Amino acid sequence: MKFGFYTLGCKVNLFETQALMQQAIERGHEICNQNADAFIINTCSVTAISDRKNLRAFHKIRRENPSAIIAACGCFAQTEPEKLQASGEIDLICGTSARSEVIALCEQAVREGCPQHLEKFRSPGQSYEWLPAGIPAGRTRALLKVEDGCDNYCSYCIIPYARGHVRSLPIAQAISEAQRLAQAGVHEIVVTGIEISSYGRDLPGQPSLVDLISSLCEAAPKTYFRLGSLEPRTIDDDFCRRLSRYPNLRPHFHLSLQSGCDDTLQRMKRRYNTAFYAQRCQMLRNAFPDCSLTTDLIVGFPGESTQDFEQTLSFIQSCMLSDIHVFPYSIRPGTPAAQLPEQIPDSEKTLRAQQAKVVAAQMSLSYRQQFIGRTLEVLFEHTTKSPTRWSGHSAYCFSVEADHPDIHKNQLMSVLITDVTESGLFGKVCL
Repeated sequence: MKFGFYTLGCKVNLFETQALMQQAIERGHEICNQNADAFIINTCSVTAISDRKNLRAFHKIRRENPSAIIAACGCFAQTEPEKLQASGEIDLICGTSARSEVIALCEQAVREGCPQHLEKFRSPGQSYEWLPAGIPAGRTRALLKVEDGCDNYCSYCIIPYARGHVRSLPIAQAISEAQRLAQAGVHEIVVTGIEISSYGRDLPGQPSLVDLISSLCEAAPKTYFRLGSLEPRTIDDDFCRRLSRYPNLRPHFHLSLQSGCDDTLQRMKRRYNTAFYAQRCQMLRNAFPDCSLTTDLIVGFPGESTQDFEQTLSFIQSCMLSDIHVFPYSIRPGTPAAQLPEQIPDSEKTLRAQQAKVVAAQMSLSYRQQFIGRTLEVLFEHTTKSPTRWSGHSAYCFSVEADHPDIHKNQLMSVLITDVTESGLFGKVCL
């Protein structure tokens, strides 16, 4: 059989798609982009915009694969199964659980020619569903999902309803997966999950994220590990003291912020204030000198005044963040924030997002300029403007480009940084 895959949304979705691809290959199937016998779409539902992207993807894939069995997994399939049915494009609805059975279900549907809607899989699981980490083409960087679900219930977020409560992969299994990836030649593993800061609270003995990362770094000492998005509460003395001694932990921390105004954070039901966040940034800098601190920012949240927004701009500048992903607030039906008064007009949200991106770009440039004249180790991944000009990532997350005929994919090389690019760095390979 020929299987096609399409992924929308976050790194967790990408991990799950890679895992399903791995299963399909192990069962003897071919992976293709069109003319598939079965097509699996991993959906996202983080915003209303994401929902519209899902529906467009359904139409496109059905148009390009008219006779295929099409299955939908993921958060949109979990929260909006009626819309999937109404689209007329989807044969199997599998939600956010029992994905280990999706390949077999597609095989059965193709074999019997009788697609079905699988309503029994709409409830999030009560225990962690293990899926094998996929080994990406080129083996440069792999994802390792160690946690699913979220118990934070931020007022703007639908994900806890789609993914259920926190469930964690036991440390022993995480180590086994990391060692398998390392043995396959993967240089860097990104540890990800829906909310990895809550890792372990459901396991016997309640091991922490620090316990997990320490175990991974020790079990695969020649492999680099990079952390996914962290809640500020994760950063404490124990985190900094124990993890700062591992040279194979990348000094890049994506510390979730969302707003730099305390009133807005309170309406978002975030569990920290700006003073706490700033303190955690400083703790990381003390423990990991020159570390890259990145974040997400939502602008135009209901009730956010002009003064609130200006406070946010001032705060992110005081934190000297190295990169920011800026999002205008998007109303997500089914969340408490959708019912809040003082919704901000789209035009104003767009304007604020543009202003925040300008500030973010200035901070990013300032941070990257400090690396000119320094030598960084770069994991090269793909060519850019010519066959000899390659791009890869350094420990600090930013892309680094270099032009040299002896660069190869999945190669670690030392690069002397000579200049900044629009969003990264440029340098000369040190041979």
